[in-house]
Amino acid sequence: MSSLLTHPAPVLALGVALGLRRIPPRLFILAVVFSLVPDIDGLSFYLGIPYASWLGHRGFSHSLFFALLCGAFGAWIAPWLKASRFLSGTLIFLAVVVHIALDALTNGGLGVAVFWPFSDARHFFPWQPIQVSPLNPKVFFMTQKGLRVIVSELCWVWLPLMLTAFACRLLIIKK
Repeated sequence: MSSLLTHPAPVLALGVALGLRRIPPRLFILAVVFSLVPDIDGLSFYLGIPYASWLGHRGFSHSLFFALLCGAFGAWIAPWLKASRFLSGTLIFLAVVVHIALDALTNGGLGVAVFWPFSDARHFFPWQPIQVSPLNPKVFFMTQKGLRVIVSELCWVWLPLMLTAFACRLLIIKK
């Protein structure tokens, strides 16, 4: 998986690009939270659920079906978020979809169950430039492996997203 530090990056970049005048703050915060929600399935390791199970890591919660459910929830609570149902549902949906895509770009694990419940198959993208993050925080923060993951995510996710976001922001400001 990509690290929990990187999953919010696309939502943060969108916030930089568009600004909080276009994305209400409550919606923005919830989108950041939903960019992390699929990894709630990490609890499956502690519950004895096999990794390859549909309830295991990168299973159901890493599917387009789950993203649609999250988007529907976002649309449902849109009035509280002070956003349109379309904007709220779409942003929450995309926050989860981008999480799935980032995990499919990593070079380890079993892949993601993108098409669950129609298929239990796990998938990766053909190109997997992002180093898979260790699940153990101690290994992530205290070892060379963790450092390699951070450098990989900076190069392949954070840098391109932030450069694009700032460029978009400059274009929007000029209009």
